[in-house]
Amino acid sequence: MASLNKVFLIGNLTKDPEIRYTPSGKAVGDLRMAINRKFKTADGQDRDETCFVAVVVWGRQAETCGEYLHKGSPVMVEGRLRYEEWEKDGKKNNRLRVVAERVQFMGGPKSGGSRDTHGSEPAKKGEDAGGPEEVVADSGPVDEDNLPF
Repeated sequence: MASLNKVFLIGNLTKDPEIRYTPSGKAVGDLRMAINRKFKTADGQDRDETCFVAVVVWGRQAETCGEYLHKGSPVMVEGRLRYEEWEKDGKKNNRLRVVAERVQFMGGPKSGGSRDTHGSEPAKKGEDAGGPEEVVADSGPVDEDNLPF
């Protein structure tokens, strides 16, 4: 039986990225996103709906997110869903979150910064991201001395 686990999200960060390191030194970042949807109800009223999503990003891409993104930054995330279960203090917990394979920076630089963050960095796909590394091309001119990674 065929299966597919692929997610594309475009939204804004609800807080600054939280970056930490595993004991082996690998960076891991937590991003919190808000994705807004506008629609009309059956009776014609305009409605807004917001979906809050937790995203985990690994490796150099996590470090780049921590350096160049902040609360409110618009981003596109390509990744996969992962269901996690654990027990803490005798209580069972679970969550569904997105494991980012690629994070595309969609806004301008952080305030006070001078670098262009419209590019993206492919995820380092190892034990937690899964799969070979990909290369992403941009249609515009690239100044390699001004890349954020």
